[in-house]
Amino acid sequence: MVGATGIEPVTFPVSGGRSPAELRAHPVWAGSVSCRGRGGKGRGIGARQKLWNCARIVTAAPGCGLIPRNMDLPMPRLAELPQPGPFLLSRPAYQRAPLVFASPHSGRDYPAAFLAESRLDALSVRRSEDSFVDELYGAAPKLGAPLLAATFPRVYCDANREPWELDPAMFDGPLPAWVNSASPRVGAGLGTIARVVASGEPVYRRRIPFREAEERVQRCWQPYHAALGGLIAETRNEFGCCLVVDCHSMPAHPAQQGLPDMVLGDAHGTACAPRAVRRVEEQFWSMGYRVRRNDPYAGGYVTRHYGRPRDAVHVLQIEMARSLYMNETTIERLPQMSVLQRDITSMIAALMAMDWDFLRG
Repeated sequence: MVGATGIEPVTFPVSGGRSPAELRAHPVWAGSVSCRGRGGKGRGIGARQKLWNCARIVTAAPGCGLIPRNMDLPMPRLAELPQPGPFLLSRPAYQRAPLVFASPHSGRDYPAAFLAESRLDALSVRRSEDSFVDELYGAAPKLGAPLLAATFPRVYCDANREPWELDPAMFDGPLPAWVNSASPRVGAGLGTIARVVASGEPVYRRRIPFREAEERVQRCWQPYHAALGGLIAETRNEFGCCLVVDCHSMPAHPAQQGLPDMVLGDAHGTACAPRAVRRVEEQFWSMGYRVRRNDPYAGGYVTRHYGRPRDAVHVLQIEMARSLYMNETTIERLPQMSVLQRDITSMIAALMAMDWDFLRG
């Protein structure tokens, strides 16, 4: 869920430029390759690439393990991954369509040291979780699409933020000049390292050192995005295009009465082809769900950063109302979760059977 307290209800289109913080998170070197996707549509791809300091997560591959010019991201081909780690990657035996499913906020592995320095109890600290979303989309690999799910919790490190959106008031010393401390998310306490949980309660007993944030970004944020980037690169190389479905859930909130069952976010038409959004929308409509676009959630970092339709990479964020499947007070599954899970499985199956060649542009 993006903008848990309604602080980030709208994401406006952004340019292809990158902030110093993003460039720091995505180190690059010069290189160029050429590749040909499925269907015979070849194109030259200029890209820059350098791997994270976590070779156990990803390794470079020869050939075309890169994505298009202007993505500004390292896009290595994924190796066999040791698990558990900062994410779980479930691969299909054979990828049937250019779809990738990702769940950046469903992680629930809380480090003991983090819990010790938090002022919240074991239930309150989980208020920012998109609980059980990875389970709801769990059929994707069996149906032919990879599913990437963060194992680290959002309150510990938010993979749907820029890598260095940090609140200076949280830290026991000055922050580097390249840190983004002025974003609306930081002001709301919901930066890369959150100051508050979704209910507004402060997370920490005391200020923390910057090195703690730096370690979390390196251990969690960077490997997750290296994995996501690798999946995008592989999929685009294989099919000539890629559609990332970024999976989230949204809470009930007094300030946002009348929320629909589903909110589809495409950064106001800039991150995903309208025809692709319409297909997902129609699937949910056919099952009786109330669907809205971009209001109040238009998409976070993943949607804005990776969604480049001109380069045949599309991203659609799906927010589901938590009331459909869980008790938000006790953070427990409701019996009707099985109904929603069945419907999502049916939606995935329908999407996998469709022709996506139009995404190539």
